[in-house]
Amino acid sequence: MSERAGTRALESDLIDVDGLVKAYYDLKPDVTVPAQRVVFGTSGHRGSSLNTAFNEDHISATTQAIVEYRAGQGITGPLFIGTDPHALSGPAYTTALEVLVANGVRVLVDEFDDYVPTPSLSHAILAYNRAEHGDLADGIVVTPSHNPPMDGGFKYNPPHGGPADSDATSWIANRANELIANGLDGVLMSEPSAVETYDFRGNYVNDLENIIDMQAIRTSGIRIGADPLGGASVGYWGAIRDRYEIDLVVVNPTVDPTWRFMTLDWDEKIRMDPSSASVMASVVAHKDEYDILTGNDADADRHGIVTPDGGLMNPNHFLAVAIDYLYSHREGWKPDAAVGKTLVSSTMIDRVTGFLGRDLWEVPVGFKWFVPGLIDGSVGFGGEESAGASFVRFDGTVWTTDKDGILLALLASEILAVTGKTPSQRYAELAEHFGAPSYARVDAAATPAQKAALAKLDGSMITATKLAGEKITEAFSVAPGNGAAIGGVKVTTENAWFAARPSGTEDVYKIYAESFLGDEHLAQVQLEAKAIVDAAIA
Repeated sequence: MSERAGTRALESDLIDVDGLVKAYYDLKPDVTVPAQRVVFGTSGHRGSSLNTAFNEDHISATTQAIVEYRAGQGITGPLFIGTDPHALSGPAYTTALEVLVANGVRVLVDEFDDYVPTPSLSHAILAYNRAEHGDLADGIVVTPSHNPPMDGGFKYNPPHGGPADSDATSWIANRANELIANGLDGVLMSEPSAVETYDFRGNYVNDLENIIDMQAIRTSGIRIGADPLGGASVGYWGAIRDRYEIDLVVVNPTVDPTWRFMTLDWDEKIRMDPSSASVMASVVAHKDEYDILTGNDADADRHGIVTPDGGLMNPNHFLAVAIDYLYSHREGWKPDAAVGKTLVSSTMIDRVTGFLGRDLWEVPVGFKWFVPGLIDGSVGFGGEESAGASFVRFDGTVWTTDKDGILLALLASEILAVTGKTPSQRYAELAEHFGAPSYARVDAAATPAQKAALAKLDGSMITATKLAGEKITEAFSVAPGNGAAIGGVKVTTENAWFAARPSGTEDVYKIYAESFLGDEHLAQVQLEAKAIVDAAIA
């Protein structure tokens, strides 16, 4: 970790906004170069215009591909579109509108020209489709989420409201690259006129009373601080305060595409990740001024929870507390509604879920896996270790099918208002009862060939019988919840586990590990995990 981690950004750390935007229009990608192709990860296509990875040609071709994809799927309803404050989001938003309008797509933009958080767009798609208009809506969010200011991002959400699955994104990416290779022949563009408007913020905020006990928060009188971290939720927090008359302060309402007010992440980059202690350093400095203090990333699909007694909570810890609370305070949920978690999330969740008498639904990394369960209510809560989660309404019906950082931040206040305990105090009680796990993620160097081998690794190829002194109880490469490939392997013992997955952007693989036997045991698990994986992919 850099010595500058957690310190305020300097002028030398800031992007040249004009240069970034100029490169968006001037640089033309060569799709024979892998780094310049359209590539959809778990959250859309991302990259910087300076690296010719996120430029006008990418967005015009990708939008045209989305137009063709939705036509092929029979999607004829409106397309909701929103954007965040990243410098490249504005130009990409305009490009997308030019293509959508030229293709005759009915487009709905924000009524007040406001930023649109990812959960608000998911909420809008689901609200439209639930009303049964006779057609189906989908959407685009122009955001690279928590990525640094130099990056742009472009996400497609189909009619189910959540992240598009790999079948859709692969088709869209392949078609976009084909269009770029053919000089954009077939891409239609025109002036972005004749768009319709939609009150994303008003509809989202007014509906919150159907999923969060806003009355309990109001009557409790707890003092809440909400820091948008310069992101898309900036206009939402004031609206939530005014609509529900709660004691809430927007800690920093500043929006600046350079994010000059941020503290640097572990690698000296400006990054809007509310789960990072370095990023949240300036927020945590105010922890004693509020009963609950929260942060969101640039598109508000992630949450960070800060308490006076515990500081910034580990995301896994808050997920466990949220599950413990919700399944004890939501009588309208299905009695058999499962708990959804990604397989790299804490085993504390497993233990809490078992104590609650609920089924655990463990899926691969990626929020898209929770979509079907959230829609039909068979999963009441879906969460992942990277501080992303959503859950269903009081009556058990779907709220959003994408991560909702605003919702989880408000839940922290509800927990305090109803129980009189901060989420960190409740986690201490859970740890006393179930044990206190140590959790970490580290990276290990890997060549592209080794990464490819890891992605195809089968659990049966793990020949080790012990991990850090304990018998290996299971080694698997498909998720127990849905049988989907995890793109790596997970190995478990009675008191520990590790999972290894290749990075999609760097020559490393990620090792997630956890131990209920302390930090030293965790270090041993990490060390042996690397040896086990290296042997399996050799």
